[in-house]
Amino acid sequence: MSFNWDFNYPSRRMPVMARQVVATSQPLASQAGLQMLAQGGNAIDAALAAAITLTVVEPTMNGIGSDAFCILSDADGTLHGLNASGRSPASWSPERFAGQRQMPTKGWDAVTVPGCVSAWVTLSKRFGRLPFADLFQPAIGYAREGWLVPPIVAASWDKAVSAYADQPDWQEAFLRNGAAPRAGELFRFEEQARTLELIAASEGEAFYRGELATAIVDHAAKGGGAMTVDDLAAHKPEWVTPLQLDYRGQSLHEIPPNGQGITAQIALGILRHFDLARLDPDGIQSLHLQIEAMKLAYADAFRYVSDPETRDIDFKMLLDDVYLQQRSELIDPQRAIKHPSGQPGQGETVYLTAADSEGRMVSYIQSNFSGFGSGVVVPQTGISLQNRGSGFTLEPGHPNQVDGGKRPYHTIIPAFVTRDDEPLMSYGVMGGHMQPQGHAQMMTRIFDSGQNPQAALDAPRWRFDHGLDVAVEAGLAAATREGLQQLGHQIQVEPPSAFGGGQIIYRLNDGYCAASEPRKDGLATGL
Repeated sequence: MSFNWDFNYPSRRMPVMARQVVATSQPLASQAGLQMLAQGGNAIDAALAAAITLTVVEPTMNGIGSDAFCILSDADGTLHGLNASGRSPASWSPERFAGQRQMPTKGWDAVTVPGCVSAWVTLSKRFGRLPFADLFQPAIGYAREGWLVPPIVAASWDKAVSAYADQPDWQEAFLRNGAAPRAGELFRFEEQARTLELIAASEGEAFYRGELATAIVDHAAKGGGAMTVDDLAAHKPEWVTPLQLDYRGQSLHEIPPNGQGITAQIALGILRHFDLARLDPDGIQSLHLQIEAMKLAYADAFRYVSDPETRDIDFKMLLDDVYLQQRSELIDPQRAIKHPSGQPGQGETVYLTAADSEGRMVSYIQSNFSGFGSGVVVPQTGISLQNRGSGFTLEPGHPNQVDGGKRPYHTIIPAFVTRDDEPLMSYGVMGGHMQPQGHAQMMTRIFDSGQNPQAALDAPRWRFDHGLDVAVEAGLAAATREGLQQLGHQIQVEPPSAFGGGQIIYRLNDGYCAASEPRKDGLATGL
């Protein structure tokens, strides 16, 4: 361990030390994962049970119709990456969206093929130990017998009432007596239970080629959607090699595009050229450098990240150190700047993590994208569908321009850290474009400033938005906010819910340190 055990920030959490651990954004999901470990399962079983349970007990962030990504280390320390994001319907084209100013965020024209069910099946078959159906039992029980809605989930649900006022599917599925459930209220969803049973019994076949696929396509046809049985049947998750960036003696691994994880790596590659370790992690100069690096990173991400099949650059060139040094030289230590994309050489979401006593570590994320997603819920199934199609751009000629059979720019990203090629830390920070910013902030706090994982999660966050606009939490000292404003940053104070939520597992000599996000209802737990 290279961090200290000081806890300098207000928090509702303390880290958990154990030989087997699970950390998620919802206590019931964490316990579902722990239950699998207690039954002799491994970290992959635990992560999948937690992920499946989260579709039931945190529907404000994910569902059975979500997408997913994963980075895991097997017992021998080998890293594996899985991209289970879905493609757009084959019949989509730029012409379908002609005349629109931006991609739709609601309805069927925001829906791409959901991938998380395929992630569950693929990960279980290759790395799981328990029978696939066993992983569903906690989720099925909560859907059928009911679960008590926790405060933060209740607050998100209540906000969604106005956001989905024009979505009858969503209202019928998620409002009872016309209202969102209150904190402490029991919520049951029998249709979800039956759907999960079908997925469990068929090992996912019902979702992509069977009864559930038919229900999805029939509903699409009635609602003007383009999704077909062929679109669903053609979906396949892809094993990928994570991109790697070395930082202060560690290596940060991210899923390559179409995910935006490379954004965190670009920012950290720029920050390698500054001595953050000598700076106050909550001070003006440290935050200014980090914000400026993130601006440069996002300028490149929005320009270049796309489905790899339509890219116009070798993504690894964005991580070339000569290029990153050139980008670092654009940072003015004394003022904030609006940064354009560079020209390198050619060549609302749930995050969870689990680790077991045999050395496996799992970094896993799945998401609807915004809130409950598209607002489309397939009748009699409880399948709420993501709105990942809104991640495309309408800009002609852009590598991420909307088209048929294509994966969009994706915000959800799991992260993994190794040291000397050995697994060290699995972590993630959910929350739209907060995610790579959260990844970078955790790295600098732990590996530059020596903060322990829980303190790093507890610390006040910032979030670059666009131009010179930067959001910060109220917990950031007033003097620091004023200093950033004097440098030209346009600072806006926002509530904790605007800064995502993270989980971290850090490997110790004889077990793990697991930390959970104080901004969520979540829980780190262990055996």
